[in-house]
Amino acid sequence: MRPRLKKLIFLIPLAILGLGIFVVVGGKIVMDLWNYLLPPLFGWHVITFWQALGFLVLCRVLFGGHGWRGYGRSNFRRRMQERFGHMTPEERDQFRQRMRERCGFDPSPAESKGQ
Repeated sequence: MRPRLKKLIFLIPLAILGLGIFVVVGGKIVMDLWNYLLPPLFGWHVITFWQALGFLVLCRVLFGGHGWRGYGRSNFRRRMQERFGHMTPEERDQFRQRMRERCGFDPSPAESKGQ
């Protein structure tokens, strides 16, 4: 048997066990925090472990980014700076104006004074 295959056979059960522990501990922490803070402060209901786990998954879907952290947003600012660096001042002003029109913003106060 190859050493790489032996290593993989050893790591797969450990990864599954680690994921299971993470899910159980994460759900327990969310449940305990919810049940300790929210019912006394706001009068909300106590939640079960499965509801806490569902809440944890929901938060991951809404705010977690699905594990693609460095892919989209971090490159956006750099790409825009590169594009602006290659534009003339007139092209920048024209681009800003088009973006304001597209997004529904009124002209800036400096532009409205000039008209």
